[in-house]
Amino acid sequence: MLPIDAAAHSSRWRRRHPLDKAVLGLGLTVLAISLPPWPGAVLVLLTALAALLGPAGVPGRRLWRAYRVPLGFCVTGALPLLVRVGGPDGFVGLADGGAVRAGELLLRTSAASLGVLLFAFTTPMSDLLPRLVRAGVPAPVVDVALVTYRMSFLLLDSVRRVHDAQAARLGHTTRAAQWRSLAGLGAIAFVRSFDRAARLQAGLAGRGYDGTLRVLVPEARVSVPFTALSVALFAALAALTFVLERPLS
Repeated sequence: MLPIDAAAHSSRWRRRHPLDKAVLGLGLTVLAISLPPWPGAVLVLLTALAALLGPAGVPGRRLWRAYRVPLGFCVTGALPLLVRVGGPDGFVGLADGGAVRAGELLLRTSAASLGVLLFAFTTPMSDLLPRLVRAGVPAPVVDVALVTYRMSFLLLDSVRRVHDAQAARLGHTTRAAQWRSLAGLGAIAFVRSFDRAARLQAGLAGRGYDGTLRVLVPEARVSVPFTALSVALFAALAALTFVLERPLS
């Protein structure tokens, strides 16, 4: 199991309905994109961070390990705004106002990423996917996504075991040995994934599979107070942004 999935299963909001957490997390993401980056995105970022580390109970170290990946993409996407190509002053140079635009883009994307992580760190996929059928998503699509999600962990575990076995047999001592081990690892993972899929298909056929996977979903109700509090929080963030925008700018 990936660390983010383990954190979602052990979150304090684990038993809340996914719709409650979707309203909060995705609502913060929309605010980060739509509000002015200063101070709107900063307020959204701080709010999402406080919710993750506070009520949601996400460990700070685990959050940083997951957040640094999208944050790296945010920084990479903002860097090109610092330079310009062509112009009277040379082929490459610093763009006029590039630092401001790069900073605004970095604030928006980093805050939006935290909003998505708020939903991911509190909602296991096993709780979300079966409920998508009630939302109108076709059952076969949900079944494929659910099986793929579950089989991915088995495949990752197989890859880890093969990698450890290769390392124990000195398969990573030289560069040539590493390439051979990598090729063998890919071949074994490919064969095992097809073998596991064939066995899964045979097992489902033997159990009278009729096109729908029936799984137990933990009972949860949409919390009206939680949703109302989330909407009130959005309104407060928007109002505070427009109040502080003029003095800070």
